[in-house]
Amino acid sequence: MAPSYDVLIVGAGFGGIHQLYSLLQLGLTVKVVDKAAGLGGTWYWNRYPGAMSDSPSHLYRYSWDQDDLQSYPWSDNYLDAKDVLAYLEHVVDRHGLRKHLQFNTELLSAKRNPEDYTWGVETSQGPFQCHYLITALGLLSEPNWPNIPGRELFRGDLYHTSRWPDKYDFTGKRVAVIGNGATGIQLITRIAPEVGSLLCFQRHPQYSVPARRRTVTQEERDQINNSYDEIWNHVRDSAGGMGVTESKTNTMSVSPAERERVYQAAWDEGGPFRFCLGTFADLYTDEAANHSACEFFRSKIAQIVQDPEKRRKLTPTDFYARRPVCDSGYFEQFNRDNVDIVDILETPIVGFTSDGLKTSDGTVYMLDMIICATGFNAFDGPYKKLNIVGRDGVTLNDHWRDGPSTNMGMAGANFPNLFMINGPQAPLANVPPAIEGQVGFITRAISHAEAHHKDHSVPRKVTIESTKEGEDEWGAFCNLIRDMTLFKTVDSYYFGGNIEGKRRFVYVFLGGLNLFLQKLKECEESGYSSFHPF
Repeated sequence: MAPSYDVLIVGAGFGGIHQLYSLLQLGLTVKVVDKAAGLGGTWYWNRYPGAMSDSPSHLYRYSWDQDDLQSYPWSDNYLDAKDVLAYLEHVVDRHGLRKHLQFNTELLSAKRNPEDYTWGVETSQGPFQCHYLITALGLLSEPNWPNIPGRELFRGDLYHTSRWPDKYDFTGKRVAVIGNGATGIQLITRIAPEVGSLLCFQRHPQYSVPARRRTVTQEERDQINNSYDEIWNHVRDSAGGMGVTESKTNTMSVSPAERERVYQAAWDEGGPFRFCLGTFADLYTDEAANHSACEFFRSKIAQIVQDPEKRRKLTPTDFYARRPVCDSGYFEQFNRDNVDIVDILETPIVGFTSDGLKTSDGTVYMLDMIICATGFNAFDGPYKKLNIVGRDGVTLNDHWRDGPSTNMGMAGANFPNLFMINGPQAPLANVPPAIEGQVGFITRAISHAEAHHKDHSVPRKVTIESTKEGEDEWGAFCNLIRDMTLFKTVDSYYFGGNIEGKRRFVYVFLGGLNLFLQKLKECEESGYSSFHPF
């Protein structure tokens, strides 16, 4: 007989761990499974050199354990991947959660059982049964391998950054990195001094801000500890949740000299969100404002990169409307003699060879190692491989045929008692506070449902299911926000633009953390009006 739980959670990253903790407080039986060999989610898989959070260290953690917030050590203003993983290991041990975790267990399928209101779940380690199924698969967990023919021909080392090997050696090798998003920038910056030669196959030039990583003084740490209540209130009342004082000033309301001063101050202080949220209020809604920021970035690239051809390739010409990124000396690496760049929009890669990569102009680049920093099939990608069957035999893939529409990124019509943490159309914001909002909503919704099940001598017959109207309204709201911004002007993973053949859709809520939390609160206060009656 399959093990049975009140709740089965799939995923042991930030979302799954917090959801486990919260539901145990309700007295429910809970199991967490994960296909990885250990916990951490994104931070288990992404161990490539240079991997670092671009959210501030004091906010890239849980807010609900005040003592731990004030006592857990961290040294720098940003965290390496190993630091984040160590923190999550610490939280699990501190709260005695490890006994509820099961690893090397991949979700394969799940089917709604209408007779007893449960989910029958198949995994790589056998079946489970649960009343509530919660997926915490992660926004960025399904690797996107580039669609380049002949991958099997290459005789050297071939890696993807999100499936990094335990052992590797760059010394003296001819290395290529395909992709220069946030991951590629971190990797390139870290390995350039170590490799024999580094060839960067660039898909899109990036507007990148210096991270300005530094050691945090004890005085700064004491000030943060003494202000955590105020800090977290500010986080939840902001769009990005990054602890940045978000500007209310429009760009063109000040003089050119003042704009330059504001941009330079943000550049000197460092951090992508300080720049995109703290300089001016309309960078993503006004073309002239965005153009002024772009010109500032281009001037910085021109100052840093010495070689005119490398500079040309590294200089963006589109809007500043992709994922904000930061670096620790990315542009400076291209002043090295051993670092060069290929613009694959100008000369696409046409195939792997046994010894490297060939581009459309006939050039064959001889390589010992190729690293794909090509990102993820984000948001709905992790769900595509799963056979999740809801009410009346409707599969999730069928339901999402025209795009992964959800109710606030957490629920879907025809899928009772199925919740998603950071599912498609969840907010674009600092992940831990965004997750806390979702976990809190899910926990209270389950508690509300359980209150309707008073006679525990009979099977539960309570369900939580989004209405079709609730799903449609959220999708329309996501579209409305998109159409008010400049994000729609560039082909990014926010809309599926990084995956060949992927449907263009609004995969993320662009309205900010504060507006998202407001919508959660309105739903709860209305008695869950966008859900079917319990």
